[in-house]
Parts: sequence; C-alpha cells; structure tokens
Amino acid sequence: MYQKSLSIVRNEQKELNIAPVHHLDRAFKTATFGMGCFWGAESLYGGTRGVLRTTVGYAGGTKDQPTYRNLGDHTEVLEIDYDPTVISYQQLLHIFWNNHEYGLTTVIKRQYMSLILYHDDEQKQIAELSKAKEGKRRTPEVITTEIAPKRNFYPAEDYHQKYRLQGHRDLSETLNLNSKLLRTSYVATKLNGYLVGVGGVEQFKTEVDTMGLTPSQKEYCYHYIEKNEGQGLYC
Repeated sequence: MYQKSLSIVRNEQKELNIAPVHHLDRAFKTATFGMGCFWGAESLYGGTRGVLRTTVGYAGGTKDQPTYRNLGDHTEVLEIDYDPTVISYQQLLHIFWNNHEYGLTTVIKRQYMSLILYHDDEQKQIAELSKAKEGKRRTPEVITTEIAPKRNFYPAEDYHQKYRLQGHRDLSETLNLNSKLLRTSYVATKLNGYLVGVGGVEQFKTEVDTMGLTPSQKEYCYHYIEKNEGQGLYC
C-alpha cells in the first residue's frame, strides 16, 4: 500500500461503514506453547481455523517482569485463544509437534525450548498422552518437550506482536492497531498468518468476511496470500 491507497481505504471504511473486527464474542479456551522463536509460531496458529487471538510473550520461569533483553529463566511462548467448537486442543498439539523450527528433539537454551504449559488437568492429561504417542512415533529420537502448569505469562514488547503483519505498515495503519490491539485483535491475528501464506487463498475466502476489511484491503491481502501460499515459516 502507499499514501493514495491509504486514502482509498479510509474512504471505503467511511462510505461502506466498515471497521476492522478486533473482537469476536465467542466462548474460547486458551493454550500456551513454546516451540522456538515465537514469530513463526504466531503466524502459524493465526492462520489456523478456530484460532481467535494470539499473543507472544515470556513464561515458565521465575523472573519478575522479564523482557526480551533480560529474559532470565523464561521461555518464548505463544498464548492461543481458540474456539473449541472449531478446533480441539488435540488438534493444536498436532500442529505443535509438527512445526518446531528447532528444539523438539535437541536440547537448546531455555529461551527457545519446546514447552507445553497446561491450563487445567484435562490439558495436562491430553498433553502427556500426546507426548508419549509422539515419542513412540519419533523413536529413536528423544523429545525434549517439557510439560508444566501455566503459572505466569508476560506479553512481549509491541514490536514482537504480529511481527509479520507489522511488516505491512500501511495495512497495519488502516487496521487502527494500538499497543493493546496488537496483542488482542482478531483481524490482526488472522492476517498475521494469512499474509505469509498460512491457510492459503481458499481458506481465507471462508473467513475474510468475518474480519471487517474493505474491498481494497481484501485485494491487497489476496495478492500476498497467493504470492506466499505454500512457503515455509521462518524467524
């Protein structure tokens, strides 16, 4: 996008009475995973059907108020709010096991370790059974993933949130994102995944009308989704 396009989008929003959808009033559950660098994981889950919100942050350690430059014993993690009527915790775990950039079967520093933080006893049981099954499947490799209760979560700095979407500065501006919405916005969550090709064009078509995008915004998104569909994620 460029300045002329920004003006077009603003006019469309006003004339068509369209506004970005930052919140969906749906019941949800939350999952918390560490699977290496959190940028790629956030895009991966953001473009997954049934995921409503994603927030990257730090968890699993004891240091109070960690930051990226002073992380202490915390791990980079992703919190996922999801609609359990669309996607199950077991399905989220399937994505988890099959999409680590590194660290699943290799011990690395705690910042990027493989980590499942469960929110209740049901999640704990499902995660432990899933890990055992995955361990058998990957023999003779040994899974390094730790499973522990979720006790804390500190959102990461703004520049880490929806990192891929923020690379599209003009589009982000038309979504009216602020510090809070970078962590909680539904449309930002979805576009952070779709714009790098997660989900693909056909799936995007089934969800795009829930996002509050104007015709010009949709056209812009279709271009990048089609361009990036099928490419791998990276940090």
